Amino acid sequence: MKKQVLFILLEQFADWEAAYLSSALYMLGNGQYEVKTVSLTTDMVTSIGGLCVMPDYSIHDLPSDYEALILVGGMSWRNEEAAQIKPLVRKCLAEKKILGGICDASGFLGTAGVLNDVSHTSNDLDNLKQWAGERYTGEHLYRMQQAVSDRNIITANGTAALEFAKEVLLALKAAPEAKIMEWYNFHKFGYYEAPMPKEATEWNN
Repeated sequence: MKKQVLFILLEQFADWEAAYLSSALYMLGNGQYEVKTVSLTTDMVTSIGGLCVMPDYSIHDLPSDYEALILVGGMSWRNEEAAQIKPLVRKCLAEKKILGGICDASGFLGTAGVLNDVSHTSNDLDNLKQWAGERYTGEHLYRMQQAVSDRNIITANGTAALEFAKEVLLALKAAPEAKIMEWYNFHKFGYYEAPMPKEATEWNN
């Protein structure tokens, strides 16, 4: 049975923030993983780029047996309806599963009190403090980095889809670390400059 990685997609989700990770789980995972999508309901959601997704699960019927919960950024995390995701986040933490949030979804984790005791990042510290208010007390652990992984919690800013994917892949141990880094370097530095074996060029085909 394949290991499930759940992607939380809200209306106007950032399609590019999910693409590297979802495709890498397929390419590097040797058939171990399958990506499943979750939203507030099973009604179709549309990305910022106009891609339409029919979620596999709603927040009320998602499986309990999964490896990671990935909150994909977008334009709706500050809406009141997004608060319905917080019980899923807390359950994920309680069960010590991998939890990831990128762009505004990382800020949302701050509003849920998730970032108070782990190293983390987001789009902007001042904005995070203003948005989360007294629910956020982790300023001393904020890191001005593209992506940060600490105790199974991975955060990233909105320009770090590739770094975010790398950190989640490493946390999942989806492939040997060297293989993950080859994949990362290939996409980070490009076809001609990436320091990796020749056979890795198959990822561009």
